Amino acid sequence: MTSLFQILMLLLGIARFFIFAHFIMSWLISFNVLNVRQPFVGQVWYTLQRILEPLYAPIRRVLPQMGGIDLAPIVALIAIEIIRILLINNIALFY
Repeated sequence: MTSLFQILMLLLGIARFFIFAHFIMSWLISFNVLNVRQPFVGQVWYTLQRILEPLYAPIRRVLPQMGGIDLAPIVALIAIEIIRILLINNIALFY
């Protein structure tokens, strides 16, 4: 059961990394530091979007429109952190 806990923590860490990478890339693309028409950048960008859109879509349906500001990544990071805290505080269930 310890390995299940470690796998869950690893998956949460990977999800957090993808959200941070997507967030940073979105800013770099909006400030024209990165160009989506470059093959590698476009491939990474669209891959991250495909991975994270199933996570962001339900959050975007619940959140109100903020005039171009997307709060879905922040809410997703908060949710991941809440799940991580719950797992750590209930680690005894995995032993």
